Amino acid sequence: MARHQRITTLRDNGPPPQAAGTLYPGEVMHARLKPFGHRFVYSVFSLLVDIDRLDELGRASPLLSVNSSGIFSFWEKDHIERDEETVRGYADRLLTGAGLERPARILLLCYPRLFGYTFNPISVYFAYDADGTLTALVYAVRNTFGERHSYVAPIRPGDLTEAGVRQTRAKIFHVSPFIGMDARYHFRVMPPGETVKLRIHETEGCDPVLSATFAGTAKVLGTGNLLLCLLKFPLMTWKIMAGIHWEALKLWLKGARFHKSPAPPATVSHRDARCVEPGE
Repeated sequence: MARHQRITTLRDNGPPPQAAGTLYPGEVMHARLKPFGHRFVYSVFSLLVDIDRLDELGRASPLLSVNSSGIFSFWEKDHIERDEETVRGYADRLLTGAGLERPARILLLCYPRLFGYTFNPISVYFAYDADGTLTALVYAVRNTFGERHSYVAPIRPGDLTEAGVRQTRAKIFHVSPFIGMDARYHFRVMPPGETVKLRIHETEGCDPVLSATFAGTAKVLGTGNLLLCLLKFPLMTWKIMAGIHWEALKLWLKGARFHKSPAPPATVSHRDARCVEPGE
């Protein structure tokens, strides 16, 4: 049994990695649940980045570069909205906009560029205070139309359980043309430690529509493990984009209802669109 399958509690998973960067090879699973079943699984790897230590990240291996071209690369411009903004500045802006203090540490889980190309359907920011307590998550979502939206989700009472983080958000950003906008995301997250797990259950009313998961096991970010990733996932980012369109075609052929893309919302939401925060 894989390590990530054996770990089911925060205690077992341990604290977040202390390194400037950590690899998480694992699997992505998507399962369409309504109006018919449709499921696929593929192997990927994610990169966890301490966004305050990018210089150190760039020295982890000659195969990995930061803000410059390389076999593997992490570019701040892939994650920001404004010219000259840093990833740290971008994350701080989103979090302080939600009324939070500036976090002591922020870890970003994302796909790096591979041979200059990447596509991140979802990246997740984990914000920690000076005591190492998780204070917020940011779910940064992109679609294949070049649009983006970030759901800022402070940790509220009851969100953090022994099994991980449990949060919900109303869907306000168009992603799949086969799922309407009257839907809700249910996030179930095991924050990064020995493993990282992200589960997203999408519902319409009381009906489950889609389940998507990523689970990976921490590996040291170094040349040896990057070479293994290169051998195992040589065309990962192209495979992700091609897979999205191939699976969409199969859904269309099965008769899935097509929903037109609405006008995009603002690029960030600081609260659940269907809930009123305490005191408001």
